[in-house]
Amino acid sequence: MTSNWFLRPLLASDCEAVRMIFNHYVAHSFAAYAEHPSSTEDIQTMLASTQGYPALAADNDDGQLIGFAMLRPYSRHTTFAGTALLTTFIAEGFTGMGLGTAFLAQLEAEARVRGISHILAHISSRNEGSLAFHQRHGYAPCGCFHDIGTKQGQVFDVVWFEKNLEVPAEG
Repeated sequence: MTSNWFLRPLLASDCEAVRMIFNHYVAHSFAAYAEHPSSTEDIQTMLASTQGYPALAADNDDGQLIGFAMLRPYSRHTTFAGTALLTTFIAEGFTGMGLGTAFLAQLEAEARVRGISHILAHISSRNEGSLAFHQRHGYAPCGCFHDIGTKQGQVFDVVWFEKNLEVPAEG
């Protein structure tokens, strides 16, 4: 499947489309940890947490939101102001088209401008595609909490990744 898409800022008005994408992963994978669909209020809270941080949406040629990615504070403490948490979800049928790579490139560029030097991501050990994707893009595993999650009767680890934006990329 080929599709053209473009990135733009993620808006509060994207809440319902974000909720639909996110809840697909709640129901069908380990990419989202929740076992029950997120409410509109849950998604509004998530979107509000991006204030002051880069947050992106991707629309296809038909104007359909097909993915979102955001950075959020790692901690409310100012001692961690240079560190952000990464969240990325791409609608079913739109993965493998370079959208995730584009999201990371744009978020990392905007993070540098905002003085964010470290990005963290936490990923289910059962989400093998995301684990591999992050490693391909310079995110290094830095910790693992073993057997701390149970979803759909299956136990999983939470694997943490980090990327130091001040270290030049290899290549």
